[in-house]
Amino acid sequence: MSNQPVVLYVEDDIQSRRMMDMLLKGRMKLSSVTILEDSEQFIDRVNTLNPKPDIIFLDIHMKPYNGFEMLTMLRELEWAQNTPIVALTASVMNEEVHQLRQAGFDGCLGKPIDIVTFPDMFNRILDGESIWRILS
Repeated sequence: MSNQPVVLYVEDDIQSRRMMDMLLKGRMKLSSVTILEDSEQFIDRVNTLNPKPDIIFLDIHMKPYNGFEMLTMLRELEWAQNTPIVALTASVMNEEVHQLRQAGFDGCLGKPIDIVTFPDMFNRILDGESIWRILS
């Protein structure tokens, strides 16, 4: 892939945002990374993004819109229908994984993110693989 992937990450936890920022921009050298710290006016903000994200990471437990609600909004956008959207959550029970799959997420990564395996998983998700890496 010669063009760098465009990333959107929605996360209300400052530590998680810092870690992902460091990982994506620092270690992975990605230049087009947007990190939103809340889901206020979510769709309006997403619609202003240019270029559009190639991959989207959503924290599930957000306000005012949670990850499921943001996913629903995104899937209504034509450009986002085939964009990989991955849930990030610290509290993953089997039933939640089932809900995430049912809702239409393309994968789920448990938090904290594993900085060693993340770049590989990131690329595999971009290649169309569905990754459900849940840490108990």
